[in-house]
Amino acid sequence: MPRKTILIVLAGVVAAAAAWSVVQNQRGPQMPAWRVSEQALVQTVVATGRVVAVARAEVGSEVTGIVLERRVQEGDAVHAGDVLAVLRAEDLEAALREAEAALAELQQSTRPQAQAALREAEAALEQAGRDVERRRDLVARQLVAREELEQAEQAQTRARAAVDQARLAAHALDAGNPAEAAAIARVETARARLDKTQIRAGVGGTVLTRNAEPGDLVQPGTVLFEIAPDGDTEILVPLDERNLETLALGQSATGIADAYPTRPFPATVSFIAPGIDSARGTVDVRLTMSEVPDFLRQGMTVSVNIETGRRERALVAPNDALVAIDGMNASVWLIADGRATQRDVQLGLRGLTQAEITSGLRDGDWILANAQSALDAGTVQEGSRVRPVAATAAAGSTATRNELPVNLN
Repeated sequence: MPRKTILIVLAGVVAAAAAWSVVQNQRGPQMPAWRVSEQALVQTVVATGRVVAVARAEVGSEVTGIVLERRVQEGDAVHAGDVLAVLRAEDLEAALREAEAALAELQQSTRPQAQAALREAEAALEQAGRDVERRRDLVARQLVAREELEQAEQAQTRARAAVDQARLAAHALDAGNPAEAAAIARVETARARLDKTQIRAGVGGTVLTRNAEPGDLVQPGTVLFEIAPDGDTEILVPLDERNLETLALGQSATGIADAYPTRPFPATVSFIAPGIDSARGTVDVRLTMSEVPDFLRQGMTVSVNIETGRRERALVAPNDALVAIDGMNASVWLIADGRATQRDVQLGLRGLTQAEITSGLRDGDWILANAQSALDAGTVQEGSRVRPVAATAAAGSTATRNELPVNLN
């Protein structure tokens, strides 16, 4: 091919490329954009909480003593009545043996002796009565002096008094009478004090803390163990107070323990604190579970998604397309007739990655993705020519988790 022909061809190619470039520049640069559409939208609050017990049972000693044996440690499951620790109790054991010995002496020795003394006194009274009758007969026959009859009658009176005294003593020792009741009470008191040297669980649950070791001197009022009762487990979540408007009792939630990310479980908002932690600006929310997963442990970290709103059909725009957000007002960059123009919109529900547009846009509208980044870079302004290219999740900005404000602990 002649050199002149080659130059003419190259000049034509350059001219065509220049013309194409001019056309493309007139159409504007390609920029990622989202197509607004109607779809289901769920608004959630995402936060991190911890597994806590509804209540903690504190176990202590009612007597002063030295720990002889500790039978449980943190994490152990216990039942009501299980022995947690044992105190040294030689003096209390001796006191119990002494009280039992006193009761046994009363029942097996003192009471029989009193009953025998009563029988002996009754026999002596019967004998004194017979003596009186004989003396009376002899006096009537004038065989003895009347003085002997009087002496017999006095002996009978003394015997009757002895019987009365012996009967009172025997009755005082009868079963159920005050003497025995007092002795039994002393035994029960000594046994109760001895039983208190065995520190027992008042409720069934899981041992959270232990503050007793063999050799420790413990006193009444000191907390030796803390137990989380069975079945009373919640998730405590401190949320930013700005979420209060969207929270309500009974809202459903999903929990995911950091240690078991593949085993989500359902929960329900059961408590919203009436006050705010002024130091942190948070409100405590408690979640309960109808069935507590067996893998949950006290203090375990749990991520929760609380569903605070749902729309089955909503006009939805990605969060990264929103700029100048002020409460329920925001702006987007609408692409119409190949040009970008800022459009004010009203927001409704806001999810993790998308927001409901209640006014300002229509189904099928195209809006710029990464709008704030484009503004910061100066690549877009009012009336700029733009060629929209469908954005993908990878092309989105870091606003893909622009959920409602939460406190991530």
